[in-house]
Parts: sequence; C-alpha cells; structure tokens
Amino acid sequence: MVQYTLAQSPEVILTVPGKDSNKAREKAMDKLMEMMDSGELPTNLEDGFSPQQLIEVKESALDNTSKEDKITEAVQILSNLATLKLKVQDSRSEALEVRKAIDILFTDESVTQEEIAHLKEGFKVLKTFAQANMRYQQAKAKAQDARQVLDDALKSSD
Repeated sequence: MVQYTLAQSPEVILTVPGKDSNKAREKAMDKLMEMMDSGELPTNLEDGFSPQQLIEVKESALDNTSKEDKITEAVQILSNLATLKLKVQDSRSEALEVRKAIDILFTDESVTQEEIAHLKEGFKVLKTFAQANMRYQQAKAKAQDARQVLDDALKSSD
C-alpha cells in the first residue's frame, strides 16, 4: 500500500494498493476526482493538477507494527536455529561413524554384502547430517541479526 497527500490539503490521505508508481498515482488521482465530485475534498485544485504533484506519505520505517513483525520474525529465526542445532547434535556422532566406515571402500580389504548394505544405509544419515549442518550454519549467520533485534527490543528505556 502506498499513501499520497496534497500540498493544499495534507489532512487528505489517498491510499492505493502497490508501490509508488505511475499506475498507483493514477489510481490515487481517480480517488481524488471521486472525492472532488462528491464534495469530500475541502480544497479546489487548479486546472492541470497532475498525478506527479501528489506527495507520497512515507510512514516511519520503525513504526510499532513493523517492530512487532521484526520481533516475531526474530523469534522464529531463533526457534529454527534451536531446532537445527538439536538435529545436528543428534545426528553428529552417527554421521562421524559412517564417515569412518567409508574409508573401507578405499582399501584393498574385502567387504561383505552386510557391510556395504550398512554403509549404504549410513549414507542417508550422512546426507541428512550434512544438509542439516549446512542449514544450521546458514541459520546461525541469520540468527545474529535476529538476536540483535531482540536485544534492541529488550533494552529498557532507563
């Protein structure tokens, strides 16, 4: 949503969907014309008033709603990080065992069908661990910002 006002009547706010664009300004002009036709607009505009003369109303980037949204998002990011950390920790030891077992493939020793079957099952664990670890590392980097958002929100005004 984008909002526009008029220099002649700053109390008049025209809200239209989308971002500031020619199309949005045209929609705002349509609303403005409707207001003028219905007598809702207290100002008479000069002939030749154009959509480019509309003034975009920029809301404060840190209004309460966006602060609350940022806090909610930060908590979700940290919750996701906690879940991924547990998943990585739970699968780490099993994945390391599988990793050690892989070395047998690179020796001249003979292996049994059972060992290969066990190894193939272990590949799934290894893959799951590696993917979870990668997501955890990415989430950890993103969580630094989330932690800062929460720290800022928790600061007292004293």
